[in-house]
Amino acid sequence: MNINIAAAVFETGRSLGADFVEIYMEETRASALTLKDKVIEGANANTDFGVGVRLLYGTEVLYAYTSDISQENLVELVRGLAFGRQGNPAKYATLSPMTFAGTLQDIQDPRVLGQGYKLDFLHRADGAARKLSPEIVQVSASIIDAVSHIEILNSEGLHICDERSRVRFNTTVTAGKNGDRVSASEAPGFFGGYEVLADLPVEDLAQKAGERAMRVLNAPYIGGGQMPVVMGNGFGGVIFHEACGHPLETESVRRKASPFYGKIGEKIAHSAVTAIDDGTITGEWGSINVDDEGTPVQKTVLIEDGVLQTFMSDRVGAAEVGVPLSGSARRESYKYAPVSRMRNTYIDAGSDSFDDMIASVDDGLYASKMGGGSVNPATGEFNFAVEEGYRIKDGKLAGVVRGATLIGKGDEILPRISMVGQDLTMAAGMCGASSGMVPVTVGQPHIKVDKILVGGRA
Repeated sequence: MNINIAAAVFETGRSLGADFVEIYMEETRASALTLKDKVIEGANANTDFGVGVRLLYGTEVLYAYTSDISQENLVELVRGLAFGRQGNPAKYATLSPMTFAGTLQDIQDPRVLGQGYKLDFLHRADGAARKLSPEIVQVSASIIDAVSHIEILNSEGLHICDERSRVRFNTTVTAGKNGDRVSASEAPGFFGGYEVLADLPVEDLAQKAGERAMRVLNAPYIGGGQMPVVMGNGFGGVIFHEACGHPLETESVRRKASPFYGKIGEKIAHSAVTAIDDGTITGEWGSINVDDEGTPVQKTVLIEDGVLQTFMSDRVGAAEVGVPLSGSARRESYKYAPVSRMRNTYIDAGSDSFDDMIASVDDGLYASKMGGGSVNPATGEFNFAVEEGYRIKDGKLAGVVRGATLIGKGDEILPRISMVGQDLTMAAGMCGASSGMVPVTVGQPHIKVDKILVGGRA
């Protein structure tokens, strides 16, 4: 960004009474390659470039974006945003020399590999899944990568740039017989470059998805009801993310649209529960070097031993709620204003064993792998499918079942998590909210929920 143009933008915004002016410039180059049933279904690459300008009047946000970064256009954009505003000319801070965000790790640009190199991974996944059984009727595999250059400048003098690279592999395997079909997926993602592909066990991932699809295809449907549930580690954390994580963002709290509003210092979960959002974990899909306001990232303990400690915050949310900045301001691209969002959010490891959890249940469900679902972020009410489940009878696993859903409310489930395992693992996902889709990681060890409503079809 030309410094003189930035100065003109800040001067215009401040002269129109804005308390804070910010410029966010981004160039992202992305590619995707998809193989379906041994045929290339899609191959594309694109470059997206633009600038977003944000004005704050107190905690009121005005935002616009453009791909024309000329001084005339940007100044006119600010005037349009602040149309009708009156203000006395106000000073803005002199921009500091540009700094580079500290990096979590060395990253090798994935764009140098070419599509041919990536295609080999997809064929390997396809072959590994198909050799499992004639019941495997469809295999899809893809690799996506994106490299972004970010530059953030604001009227307080901040001037920082960042380089971000992410790679994700996905395989979905479908098993079928007699007109019945079941799909299962594995989709690891990484904050990194092509170095993560060298050791990626694509055959193992495809086989794991295919074996799970076949187990569920041949399983009976479960009957529903209130029962104890042992939830699997890794992607099992999606329920905490959706039903509890969103209400712990200041974007929800500041609007009083959260069941946790005003409860810092109060016990909101079982004493076994400690929950964390951490943007600093090397290699994790949801990690960031610096957030989208230029705030350094950190590890944020949200719940400790069942007690609410703080919220995930951005500039506006921190000001309205009265909590420190946590480096959680995120946006999909320059087309969105940033708000508080999750990064790598997980229930921390506890001291219980998986075997003890199963043994403690007389009649219940082991939800070993979660699927998709829906949630009302204002209330925390959720409905999530169980991709693979096992019935628990008399303290032992009693066979695979299908068709289960978990139904509940986040703030009501937290106090019922009575056992937390030692086997914390993480899983990649995408999260949508008012600032667009952002990469996030969910996670947890195995946990036991004493009572939850299970929907079934038997």
